[in-house]
Parts: sequence; structure tokens; C-alpha cells
Amino acid sequence: MKAIKRTERDSHGEIEVDANRLWGAQTERSRRNFKISYMKMPSEIISALTYIKKACAIANCKLGKLSKEKAEAVISACEDIIQDKYPDEFPLSVWQTGSGTQTNMNVNEVIAHIGAKEKLHPNDDVNMSQSSNDTFPSAICISGVIAVKKVMEACNALEASLNKLAEKSKGIIKIGRTHYQDAVPLYFSDEISAWRYDILKPVSMLEDAISHLSYLAIGGTAVGSGLNAPHNFDKEVCRVLSEELGHSFLPDENKFHALSSKDAVVFAHGALKALAANLFKIATDIRFLSSGPRCGIGELSIPENEPGSSIMPGKVNPTQCEALSMICVQVMGNDTAIGIAASQGHLELNVFMPLIAYNFLQSCNLLCDSIKSFTEKCVDGIRINRERVQSNLDNSLMLVTALKEVIGYEKAAEIAHHAHRNGITLRESALQLGLCDAQTFDKYVRADKMV
Repeated sequence: MKAIKRTERDSHGEIEVDANRLWGAQTERSRRNFKISYMKMPSEIISALTYIKKACAIANCKLGKLSKEKAEAVISACEDIIQDKYPDEFPLSVWQTGSGTQTNMNVNEVIAHIGAKEKLHPNDDVNMSQSSNDTFPSAICISGVIAVKKVMEACNALEASLNKLAEKSKGIIKIGRTHYQDAVPLYFSDEISAWRYDILKPVSMLEDAISHLSYLAIGGTAVGSGLNAPHNFDKEVCRVLSEELGHSFLPDENKFHALSSKDAVVFAHGALKALAANLFKIATDIRFLSSGPRCGIGELSIPENEPGSSIMPGKVNPTQCEALSMICVQVMGNDTAIGIAASQGHLELNVFMPLIAYNFLQSCNLLCDSIKSFTEKCVDGIRINRERVQSNLDNSLMLVTALKEVIGYEKAAEIAHHAHRNGITLRESALQLGLCDAQTFDKYVRADKMV
């Protein structure tokens, strides 16, 4: 059965569109011209643009540019989109014009069609006092703030889980390791405290990043001059957005900078990369400490969530650590792409914005989901193997460090090497070599006095 078509028009002329679709000519042209990959413009960008359209309609009405009837039609249509009533009306690829103009027009056209009884024009009414060049970067910032807050919530839950693990481990002394080699002892809770701060520090960086993302390009229109936007339009739009989203958004003080520079996004994603680097460290530490279960370090036991091998029966792998690690690598790759893209703000506009938006939001979503999974499916279920911890501690040669201040570095090193070569304890080595008597050894070589 042949699909029913309708004719739409734009400045390039007529084009046929599926009659069941709510988009118009410009969306259809982009859909046909950019059949590139499965990657669609993120729904977070569509949502942010819709909030912007609603706020702009309210501001334009208040400032006397848009009639009350048309403003109400735009607002009603935006609310329907925000409630996800039209999820299939935003089909465009990420790989389109670098300004995001076609997605901006996609949103404009859908709003205009939903509110057709008021005869809304996508450019003249829905896009009034705006340009893609100020709405799209504003949408990146708005969606970025929302996404970063979700990452922070996930981080807070992980930090709380690590804190519980630290409480469980209080008083347990373990051998430390540097360069993958035995080092001096420390409390297990101190080692875990590093993991906690690996989360807390980037979260504080993300808080700073949100403050930079809160300045919007809206009101700059095409090149930053604000052509066709009424006085105080930017302030009024930001006021409405702040009320709608429960976060304080402000007009960027220099719109020329806001259109051409993406430094706030680079800064924010840098904090996400810092978080990813630290998460990679935590995941790797847990993998090492839980290695075994019999032929590795084995100081931790992680939840046995699923079989780990298709050939080795009973094998269990650190799958949550591995999934998180892969995501951390993806975030680091995204950071490189965002940094290069942000450097391309030639003259009055950066035209790598869809890439920046996609990669930034992908990083946030991946981190948010993986942190939740890692917390619930791994960290919450970690157990400390006290007997293995004690055995490794007792077997360590680096406890000899406590003798350094008594007999000197060279003699202490001789005791350690002799013990290792002959497969004996430090105490036996010290007595055999005559470098330390039993009373002195027992007085100083005590792990509880070394932490």
C-alpha cells in the first residue's frame, strides 16, 4: 500500500512528506540528505530545545512580539513534547550541519504542526527572536547541566557504598603495594578511603563545571549581536528556564564568545574524564585485590553474578569492573573528540556542535549507568577475606622497613634479600645473619606499629 504524502514548502521549494509525520520540509530534506549511521540526535537535546522554545514563547509574548494565542499554542505543544508524546518525530542524524540548524528546525516544525490550529510558522513564530546558532549551544548547556547532575547522584551512591565498605574494614591491617610489589602496611580502610576520594574530588570538579554550563548563548541570535531579539529577551528566557528546570541559568555576558567557544563544555567534560580516570583506578584495584580466587591476591571477594567462561567450569570474572573500565576508555576518547571539536570555533560560530552534544551526553549517560551498575552489582557485595589479608601481611618482606631506623638501610636490605633467597621469614633471616637480636626484632617489626 502506497504511503499517503502531503506537500510541504520551505525556501527551497516543495517536498513531499509522509502525511502521518509532524515534521516539515527542512526536517525532511535533512532526513534524506544525511542518511549517516544509526546515531540520532540525543533526546536530551530535543528536550532542552523544547524547553527553550517554550521559554522563548513566554518571553516573546511578555515583550510584545508574539500574540497570546500563538504563545499558548507553542507552550501547549512544547509541554506535549516534554511529556514524550511524540518520540518518533525527531529522526535526524547526529551527522548533519555542524550548527544543529536542522534539528532546531525539526523541533520548530513539529511544534508548529502540533499547534497548527493557531497557524504557527516554524521560523516566524516558533523560532522568533532566535537562531539555531544560539538555541543549539544553549541546549547543549541545559542538557549538560541535567546530565551532569545525574552523574553526581550516581557518584554519591557509590561513595556511600565505599564508605560502608571502609567501615567494615576498620582495624584490618593489610600489606600495601607500590609498583605491583609489596610495600609497607596500611589499614584497609585507608586504602578504601583513596577510592572514596577518587569519587569525591571529581564530584567537586563537576560542581564547578555546572556553574560554567549555566551561562547560555540565548539572545545572541545569528552571530552574537542579538539581531531581531528584543531588549532583555535573554534575561527573560533564562528566568523562565530557571523556573521550569529548577536551576539558575543566566545569559552569557559575551554572546560572541558563547556562539564560537565551547570552553565550558570542554571544562565540564574534563571533570568527567577525571572521574573516568579515577573510576578506572578503582575498578583495576578491585580486580587485582579480588584476583584468584586461590592463585591471585584474593584479599577481596566480589559478587559471583554470572559464569565467566564458556570452557572453564566454575570460573567467575570481574565483569562489572571490566564494563566500567571499557566505559572509562570511551569517555577518554570522547574527551579527545570534544577537545578537538571545541577548537574549531572559527570566526563567529563553532560548527561541530552536534558531535560535541552527542559525545558529552554519551559520556554522562554511560558513566551514570555504569556507576549505578558497579555500585549495586559489585561494590555493595564486596567481602574482605581477613585470613588472606593476614597471611599476605605476615609473609611480606617489606615489614623489614621498621628496622631501617635501628640497624640502617643496608643491613635491613640484607635481611630482606637473605630471607627471600632462602625462603625463610624475616625474623629467621635477621637471627641467622646476626644483624638483629630476637628482642629488637619483635619490638620493632610489628605491623600495628607501622600504620
